[in-house]
Order: sequence, then structure tokens, then C-alpha cells
Amino acid sequence: MDPVTNPYMPGAGRKPSALVGRDSAIHAWDVALRRAERGITDQPMVLYGLRGVGKTVLLTQLRHNAEARKWITVQIEAGSNRSLREMLGEGLYAPLSDLNRPNPGARFLKALKTALSFKASYDITGTWNFGVDLSSVPGGGADSGILDTDLKKIIRDVAQAAEDDGVGLAILIDEAQDLHENELTTLAVVAQAAAQDNWPVLFAAAGLPSLPQTFAEAKSYTERFQFTHVERLDQVSAEEALRLPAQAEQVSWDDDALAHVVEASGRYPYFIQQFGQASWNEASGTVIHLTDARTGVARGQHQLDVGFFQARWDRTTAAERRYLRAMCPEGDEGIGSGMVATRLGKTVNSQGPTRANLIHKGLVYAPDHGVIAFTVPGMAGFIARQPEQ
Repeated sequence: MDPVTNPYMPGAGRKPSALVGRDSAIHAWDVALRRAERGITDQPMVLYGLRGVGKTVLLTQLRHNAEARKWITVQIEAGSNRSLREMLGEGLYAPLSDLNRPNPGARFLKALKTALSFKASYDITGTWNFGVDLSSVPGGGADSGILDTDLKKIIRDVAQAAEDDGVGLAILIDEAQDLHENELTTLAVVAQAAAQDNWPVLFAAAGLPSLPQTFAEAKSYTERFQFTHVERLDQVSAEEALRLPAQAEQVSWDDDALAHVVEASGRYPYFIQQFGQASWNEASGTVIHLTDARTGVARGQHQLDVGFFQARWDRTTAAERRYLRAMCPEGDEGIGSGMVATRLGKTVNSQGPTRANLIHKGLVYAPDHGVIAFTVPGMAGFIARQPEQ
């Protein structure tokens, strides 16, 4: 079929034509938005799960829903070698500039003044120009150098300025497990202050399965956060993720083809899009048949191997690769660290640094004490297909 009309869109963070199976989390966020507009601030929403389950897509949808209600929104991605202070500061500049108006209110002017001081806290050479004389405006004070003090100040002032328009501030953080410990602690402190004083601000964070534990280690009261485990799609949703985009283009899947792709994908959204796209390109009519699906899955798997998986494999050292290979017989299931060490002929303690490095790189995580597992579905199969060197 015509690749131009292909409705499937594999790729990290790309919204699929049909966002299915995530209604519960989206509804909870929408309720929180409406409650905040009524003066009741809910606890942060934390999305966690394996790679490829659609956390970034879901996080972005939450931002879109906030924007549809005219909220000020900032979405950032941790792990980009920039501090939380800088990412939030730069993320706030555009929406604050867009909100500038001929006759701004006092709280909005105060927020602009505070934003300028926050900018100075991480960039003494840079400045922002909002096109407004702020010399006589009270505010500022977000440049103390103390992260939780400055973050409380800028978030409170911007949220209160948004409140004058009957909306609020939404801050969304992807790959949150990559934040530094002091940044996670600060986020928890600020979120707690926002909830206690009912500032119209909502937080959402997304990350790997280790994220709930990471938050708990930062501050014990984060156990009150709204944790949502983003898992692979259920059977019906996985079928809809393939069927609905095709129907919009007057194309159908025969039952065997649909079942083959769903099974091959493991119901992981990223793989569904990859295999769906390749199967579409193989089909020659308005029906995608089993032969198209089989070839499409094979081609899609190759694309995953040379891109999705290979990019992660290339980041590992020889010692890390040996460790990962020792995990492979269990597939995507967890394995005891002791078993890995035994297979390598090493002690558990001697393998601690390698294990820690792999966790830091986001390739594995610890689902339980003394257990290690892949963060990427299908990674064990990919490694098994690679020649040993």
C-alpha cells in the first residue's frame, strides 16, 4: 500500500494515530485539572514502566489536555546534562512571553519579575525581555542559590498569576529517574508545599520502574503521590491500536494477520507501531493479510535490531555486555544478582559496580531486593542474536 498514507508511527514519544488503553490515567489527570481550578491541588502523578510502553506519549497527552484548558505548561526531559533549575527556567520563558498582555495584573507582573531573578540564578550573563517595565514591580527573590527556596518562589508566583485567569501551572518531567537526588528531593518538597497551600499547580513525572523507589528514597511522604504503572496494552487495546488507524484509511486487517502482529509485539505500543508500519508497506490491497504481517514483523524486527536495541547495546562496555548476556536465559523476567555472578564465575560484590553502571544507563533495574531485570522488552532476545566477541 501507499507508504504516504501509512498511519503507523514508530518512534520514541510519537503519538500514535489511536491512543488506546490509557483512559484511566488521562481521566485522573483531567479530574485533577478541574479540581485545581476549584482551589484543590492534588498530589503529583507519577507514571512508571518499561521502555516502549508509551510513557512519554501519555505524558505529552496530559500536557495537551492542560493546554486545552489554557493552562501554563512546561514539559522537560531529565538527563540532558542540564540542571532542573535551568530546564524549568527555560521552559517557562515561552509561555510567560505568550501570556504577556497590554494591561497585565499585579500578580502577573510579579511572576515576570520573579522569572527574571530565577533566570539570573543559573545564567548571570543572560537576560529575558518581556517588553514590560518591571523596575517598580515587587517580586524577584528566586536567585538565592538554594534550589527548594528558588523553585518554590518561581512556581508559586507563576501559578498564582495563572490563577487570575482561572487556570494553573502544569509541570511535566520525562525520564525523571535521571534527576539528581537533590532535585528529586526539591520536587517533592515543592509539590508538598503546593498541595498544602493549594497553589494551582500540578506535577506529572514519567520514568522507569525504579522511579517509585527513587522518590521514596528522596522523601518518605512521596508515598502519597499518585503512582500509575504504565504496562503493555491489554489484548483488546492492542488490536484497536492496529485496527483503528487502518479503518480511518479504509483498510482492514484479516484476523490471522492481526493476531500475528499482536503476538509478535508482546502488546508493547512501540513494537505495535513498528510492526504495523512494516506490515502496511508490505500489503498490496485494502486488506492486510497474514503473509504481509509475517514479512512486516520480520522487517520491523530488523529495524528494531539496528536502531532501538543497537543504540542501547552500543553504550555498553565489554564487562557490561558479559553481565547482560548472563541475564539472557531468563528472557525479560528478573533474575537474581547472585545467579548472574555465578554464571560469570564471580562474586556478587565484585559485580556490584557493573550492575550499578547498567542501572545508571537505564538498561536494567531492580524490581526487588537482589533481583535485576531488563528495562527494555525484547532486549534479552536481541542480545542472544548478537555474536559473542
